[in-house]
This record gives sequence, structure tokens and C-alpha cells, in this order.
Amino acid sequence: MIKVGIVGGTGYTGVELLRLLATHPDVQLKAITSRKEDSMPVAEMYPSLRGRVSLAFSAPEKACLTDCDVVFFATPHGVAMTQTPELLEAGVKVIDLAADFRLQDTAVFEKWYKLAHRCPELLKEAVYGLPELNREAIKGARIIGNPGCYPTTMQLGLAPLLKADVVDASHLIADCKSGISGAGRKAEVAMLFSEVSDNFRAYDVSGHRHSPETLEQLFKLTNKKVGLLFTPHLVPMIRGMHSTIYARLSKDIDNSALQALFVDAYKNEPFVDVMPFGSHPETRSTRSSNMLHIALHRPDSGDTVVVLVVQDNLVKGSAGQAVQCMNLMFGVEETTGLMHVPVLP
Repeated sequence: MIKVGIVGGTGYTGVELLRLLATHPDVQLKAITSRKEDSMPVAEMYPSLRGRVSLAFSAPEKACLTDCDVVFFATPHGVAMTQTPELLEAGVKVIDLAADFRLQDTAVFEKWYKLAHRCPELLKEAVYGLPELNREAIKGARIIGNPGCYPTTMQLGLAPLLKADVVDASHLIADCKSGISGAGRKAEVAMLFSEVSDNFRAYDVSGHRHSPETLEQLFKLTNKKVGLLFTPHLVPMIRGMHSTIYARLSKDIDNSALQALFVDAYKNEPFVDVMPFGSHPETRSTRSSNMLHIALHRPDSGDTVVVLVVQDNLVKGSAGQAVQCMNLMFGVEETTGLMHVPVLP
């Protein structure tokens, strides 16, 4: 059994990890930390876990995290890097769902997250946890920087095009929308029901911190200059993400060949579904699952390919992807604990 600890078990990604790991046949939950809720039974805060999780929250200093095989950090940016050196010294692997180990360049990290990196020497061995593009490296990793939700959709939506060198990499556009759970579980006026419901807005148009992460990974897929215009939007739903990606074709390629690029790229990927050309995937088709759906369009048979990508931002966009990485790191079948059917309606 894989002995698992979770630091920060009270937020949305934390409870999503608990939901997935509670029924994982190869996992034993050992510790779930929260300083504020120390000693409170997990099922008291989250009744959905009654009968599934018997642990109580414990303050970080009380949790025996060094007794675990792997520790997930479902915490704000900056927490994982303060504890990772000690955990690694004890032989514990680390999967960080925040940004501490996503970026290799400390100057870029510090610019976007306004934090000094506490263990830059560990960045060189940290592995970016997107299995579809980085599977072999993940298998041997001690530290995983779990991808952001938006970057997951953008990278998987663009990878086949960039690898085949059929689009102008310097002029990519991603128009992305996310449910409110992507902002985390916190009390802020902008997140109140009366502020979010019956409303739609863009945010961070001049620059979002997922941009440098996405660009760093896209650079690895092509030898061309990469330019990305990324605009995120908040939509009035709890969970779900829809990214509409535009790329200008640089080579003469017909629609069947375009479709084949994606089908071939993801034919053996259990969590990526390439839909028939011209399909319109919906966020609800992936709700509560680790699936990501992709569909291609080519308006007026012109020189622009439109890639539609949907996922659940809390699962494939966060906790599910982290569990996928854990499975790979411990030699467990990659799909274990993740084959949930999407929830409808």
C-alpha cells in the first residue's frame, strides 16, 4: 500500500484528493493536515466522505508526514517548498498542486508569484507532471510540479500541432473559461454567489501567471519561437473548464490529416478523448472525471484551426492529474482510482 499524506486537506483540491484516494485500492491515507481544523474529523467538514475517510485533520507539526511514501501539497503557493527538503531527506516523494515546482527559472517564479524560492537547488530535479507529455520522467521522479488547470488544456490542445510543425507557433490564441472552484475555497467578495451568478467576465487579461508555465512547456515541443495570447474568463458554474484555442496553419493539410495528428497522438491515452472532427464538447461531459475531451474545427476551410478542449478543472486540471502522477511514480496501473464516469446531468 502507498502511504499518503495530504497537506492542506480543507480546500477544493484537498477534498477532491480525498474523494479520489479514499477508494483507491493501493492507497492508505495516513495524515491530512489543517492547523485551524486540528482534531476535527474530516467527515464532519465534508459529510460526503462519511464512511470513506475516518481520519481527523491534524496540525502540520503533529502530522507524521515523514512516515508517508508520498505527500500531496494542496496548499497555497510557497508552502511546499518550505517542507520538501525535509521530506525528501526522509525518502518521501512530493507532489505539489501549487506552483512551487512548475517553473525551472526562479526569476520567472519570483516575478509572477511574488515569493522568493526557498529551495531552488531542487528545481533541476522537479518533473512537470503532465503524463501525456512527460510520462517516463514522472515514473522516476521524487518531486512533481502538478500542472495548472488552464495549462493542461492549452498544452494538450496544441501539442500535436506544434510537434508536427503545421501551425505558426508565434501566433497562438487561447480563450479559456473556468468555473468558480478554480479560484479556491475562500471568503472573498468577488467569489460571493451574488457577484458570480448571472455574470461573465475576463480577468488578468494583461498577464496571467499560467502564461509563463505554459510557454515554458510549449517551447519543448517545437524549435520555433512561441507566442501565446491567453485570456482567462470566469463563468458562473462550480466546476468545469472550456478552452477554445486558435492556431494559424502554416502548411497545406487537409481536415482528415489534421484529425489524424490528434488521434495518433492520443490513441493510447486513457484520459484524452479525441472526438470526431467538428464536434462540440461540453464541460458537463467531463464533470467529476479525469477525462479531457478535444475536438477540432476549421471554419470555412480556411487557414485557422480551432481546438476545443474541456475538462473538470478540479480533476484532470488538478487532483486527478496528481493521482495519475502518483500511480506512475509507484508503478501502479495509471488509471487506478481514476475511472469514474462523468456525472450527468
